[in-house]
Parts: sequence; structure tokens; C-alpha cells
Amino acid sequence: MSDALYALPERYLELQAEARAVAASIAELGDDGPLERGFNPDVRRVLAASGLVGTTVPRAYGGRFDEVDSLAVTIVREAFAAESGHLDSMFAMQGIGSFALTRAGSDALRKEWLPRVARLDAVPALGLTEPHIGSDLKALSTTVEERDGVLHLNGHKSFITNAGEADFYCILAREGEGYSLVLVPADSAGLAISRPHDVMDEHVLGDVVLDEVTVPVGNRVGEPGEGFTHVLATLATFRVSVAGAAIGVADRALEEAMAHAQGREMFGTTLSRLGGVPATLAMSWVEIEMARSLTYRAAAAAARDPQANLHLSSMAKVGATEVAGRVVDRAVQVMGRFGLVTGGTVERLYREVRPMRIYEGSTEVILDSLARQLMKRGPR
Repeated sequence: MSDALYALPERYLELQAEARAVAASIAELGDDGPLERGFNPDVRRVLAASGLVGTTVPRAYGGRFDEVDSLAVTIVREAFAAESGHLDSMFAMQGIGSFALTRAGSDALRKEWLPRVARLDAVPALGLTEPHIGSDLKALSTTVEERDGVLHLNGHKSFITNAGEADFYCILAREGEGYSLVLVPADSAGLAISRPHDVMDEHVLGDVVLDEVTVPVGNRVGEPGEGFTHVLATLATFRVSVAGAAIGVADRALEEAMAHAQGREMFGTTLSRLGGVPATLAMSWVEIEMARSLTYRAAAAAARDPQANLHLSSMAKVGATEVAGRVVDRAVQVMGRFGLVTGGTVERLYREVRPMRIYEGSTEVILDSLARQLMKRGPR
């Protein structure tokens, strides 16, 4: 439904077509969700063969573009999320989990891990949240201490995407008076995985417990105390891609609602011509295209300078996820009892869209940050 309203440059159109073809092949597999909260091997195989993971890593390490391109990642996520939340998450986390390494890791670490990330031979994860710490990351209790040329980590990370499937974890930990990021291989002694939470969407989540885990000093990503700088850079590059995924979900929900409304006969006509249904569908289309325009603009700006345009990425993330929530809810309403059937497409989209307003910055936290920025700017 989107092609006529926003003209992407040719290279992005080609990437979009590739991503849609991969998403369609996943749909043909049938049940595409994670198996017992672990990766679906068929989904991983198709994604790896596509080569699209290369958009999350720079060309120097096997990636597709010279630098990680926020618009490219956003376009791929839009196509993937329309068909499979599991596919979308698996793809996105290759970049989110490894970007700090791309940005600030040593040459040795980057050469060891990033080419494998680009091929999906290695799976990364980013360890930020803790059992009692979410948005207020500066209150985290995980620690890293350098002793005798070795880094010692202790703590408990919770709700970590890819936990149990990851080959390495970039762990944010308190170091002295600051916060550092440390790359911890999954097979490190003292690292344990548990899965105490079973969430509603198709993300693979778990807890990561670090009990006197030791890694070389060279596994610190960047300098001591710079951890938040690298986390912020990751958000600046990838936050807008959540908006892309939300648009993909909303677009698919609108398609499902339209197909139902046009095929459902009631009172001598089709549902698509009855009462408020036509206006409901039209308003969903309007809102999707508004969100798409902001998202593509923000993603293009993030591709040029992620941190200078984080406000745009944040606006797009809030705007698109809120729109997607409304559109999917309308789709359920238009479909009536048929929208409530478990295992159906709209039910999957309903479960997939709700967490988008929480992860990678909840709507409330982002709006608070934007409000402070707006007040500093003042009236024009």
C-alpha cells in the first residue's frame, strides 16, 4: 500500500524488495515463532542465506554498506515485522547487540566477531536491564572490576533479548564511579542463563547471571567509564528502526482488516460500506502514511548523523508505535469475533505491537526527554 506515497532511492527500493521476498519465504514456512523461546532454526537459516544481516555491520567487516545505515535497517525491519516478529527481532539484534563493538571495540575484537555477526554465524546481545532496573540504568548494580590485568564481572541482567542464543554479550556494568561496556563470551565460566519470563510476542528473552566472570582487559569496549556513550550511540542508530517495524505491523493489520471488510457481507452490502468502518479504515491509512513519512525522514537523518538527530528518531519511534497500536486495535474491532481468534494474523500482530511502546525507550520516558529538549529550545 505504501509504494506510491513515498519515493525511496533506488538502492533502498532494491533492499526493500529483497526483504519482502525473505519475509514471504518465512511466511511459507508456516509457524515462524521461536521454539520453546529459542531460535527457530528454519528462520535463522533463511535469514542467514539472504545476506541481509550484512546491513547491520560495516563493509570492512563483511557488511553491505560502508557504515551501518539506519534507513536500510528500518526498511528491512518494516518488511520483516509485517510477516514475523521472530524474524524481525533476530535481524535487528544483530545490529543492536553488536553496534558498540563496531563503534568502539578493539581491532582484535572487531575482527574476531563482526564478520561472524554479518553472516549470522555469531549472535550478539546487549545486557542493560536488571531485575529491578529498567529505564533508570544509572541505578544498575552489575559491577566490573579490573584486578591483576583481568576484568571481573558480577551481577544479574534481566529481560535480555537473545539470552541463551547469543555467542557474546555486551554487558553494561558499574566500574568505579562510571559505567563500562564489556564483551563477555557466552561460554565464559560463571555465566548462567535462565528464562523466568515468557513474554507475549516472539522475542527470545532471558536472564544473564554473572558470578565472578573473568575476561581479558581487552574485552572492555572502549575506555573505562564510556559505556553510556556507546549505549546512546546504539539507540541513536537503531531506535528509529523500531518505528519501521511498527509501520510494517500496522500496514499488515490494515490489509487484513480491509480484506475482511470487503469480503464480509452484511445487510445487503459489504462490511467495508457499513457505518463507521470506511472511515476507520481510511483513518488508519492516513496515520500509517504520516508515521511512515516521519520515520523515513528520521531514518535518513540518522544515517547521516545518528546522535544529532536522535530527537527525530525518538519522535518517529513514539509516533509510529502509538499509531500501530491504534491501527491494530481497529483491525480487531473491524473483524469482530474473527479478530479474536488465537493463531490468526491479527492476533499475532496485536501481541507483536504492544511491546513496541515499551522496549528501546518507553513512550513516557522518550516524551519526558523530548519535553526537556523542547523547553531548552524555547519558542521560535
